[in-house]
Amino acid sequence: MKLRLICLAVGVVACLTWQASVEAARPNLLLIYTDDQPYKTVGCYPETPRWVRTPNIDKLAAKGVRFHRSYLGPWCMPSRAIMLTGRLSFGIESMRMDGTYPGSAYDPKACPFWPAELRKGGYHTAQIGKWHTGTDTGWSRDWDHQIVWNRPGHPENAGAYYKEQVLAFNGEERRVGGYSTDNYTQWAVDYINGDDRDKSKPWFLWLCYGAIHGPTTPAPRHVGAYAGNEVLIPADIFGPRPDKPSYLDVTQAWEPGPKGRSVMKIRPKREGNFDKDEPGLDYQKWVQQVNECALAIDEGVGRVMAALEASGQLKDTLVVFTADQGYALGEHGFSHKLAPYDANLASPLIVSQPGTVPEGQVCPHAVSSADLVATFCKLAAVDVPWKLHGRDLKRLFAEPETADWKSPMLMTHHGRYFGSDTREIPADKKLTETNGVPWWVMIRDGWHKYIRTLRSGEPEEVYDLEHDPEELRNLAVDPAYRPLLESLRAKAIAELRRTDAPFVDAMPPTKGMAK
Repeated sequence: MKLRLICLAVGVVACLTWQASVEAARPNLLLIYTDDQPYKTVGCYPETPRWVRTPNIDKLAAKGVRFHRSYLGPWCMPSRAIMLTGRLSFGIESMRMDGTYPGSAYDPKACPFWPAELRKGGYHTAQIGKWHTGTDTGWSRDWDHQIVWNRPGHPENAGAYYKEQVLAFNGEERRVGGYSTDNYTQWAVDYINGDDRDKSKPWFLWLCYGAIHGPTTPAPRHVGAYAGNEVLIPADIFGPRPDKPSYLDVTQAWEPGPKGRSVMKIRPKREGNFDKDEPGLDYQKWVQQVNECALAIDEGVGRVMAALEASGQLKDTLVVFTADQGYALGEHGFSHKLAPYDANLASPLIVSQPGTVPEGQVCPHAVSSADLVATFCKLAAVDVPWKLHGRDLKRLFAEPETADWKSPMLMTHHGRYFGSDTREIPADKKLTETNGVPWWVMIRDGWHKYIRTLRSGEPEEVYDLEHDPEELRNLAVDPAYRPLLESLRAKAIAELRRTDAPFVDAMPPTKGMAK
């Protein structure tokens, strides 16, 4: 007991010291946000193949805190909507798909974004790169400076992830060639160096890379960089998966190929899918290509960090590196995101600020994008006039390895639906599917994960991620783990009620659950 009290006191002192240091001068906020990037493509994550090289991102982790797991959203649009509002999808009103994919819309009065509050609070705000959250990109309302590739606003250009993009420079559109990852990096460096901003203000920059989203295209200088390197085939790339939901039979993306190789399965073209995942694509070549595409991101991180240091802003800037979500590379048979498994969903997350955030530590606690928003607002001393769903992470930034963090973390998937449109769960399963994946609820509580597929008759899922990180054994079907299942189910419902989820009383019964 005495040792516990001493540890708790040390943690409180560390948190108060950290809070005092950031309150003395509000930090700049640099959010580096990649697309469809699994944590298994970042070298400092132990699950990454040993031949993968990301020295600049790894250096960022060595100088800061790496989070073991973070969950920002199930796919591109809701991940960004959560990041812009600090609310999970079911709490984001007026956001909707509209017109030709990826066309979308929202009412700024019903769906305000927190960067506008930063502007009111004295920050200079900027966004560079991909936009996938309504045709209205918020220029001059949310952003003082913006170089934006507006995919919803230009569906005809929405597949141009790496070249010939229609971009708006502070509201003025032009077509720009060149490799997009490099372009975005250069514009971010220019902003850090003082271009297009008021140097008397703290700043927030959201740098939104389009890589490594499909058509996953490495920079020409990186093509073939990893040729000949191979990874272990995921244990359940083919199945069967008797204790998992039935939709995994539909989402199966791989099949045995010639000479014992795993290859991309023949499948129908999916609306809005710009990936060039051709049938027969060799699994090993696909993983190599994904990691080659990530090399330009790593170089970009190195360049922006060098700009911060050279401009004397390194100690004044909280840097956050993450991705909108993960992307399964064969795990559970997937070549996609969307599903609630770590391979599909979990993002890399690294935070760094020399002299403020401790160096070289790993935080074992799962966090969300809503948590990041709550933390950014606290650091910026800005109170938004709406309820945020996240938790302030300042304590974990100060004391990342603490064991005394008990808050469960909630994430949900509602496909292309938001806000009140999630109140009722459609009986037509096609309306609740996105590329074959139905709606779901997921929580992380310590090392345990609970999943509830929002389709009648599907099994609940419980995984012990400490001993089963690949989520192969569903403990929910084992009677010996019934108390754990019931405890996690209750915590999930409590989190849904805390965040005012409109569908909490409409969830269909699961397999074995009384109606």
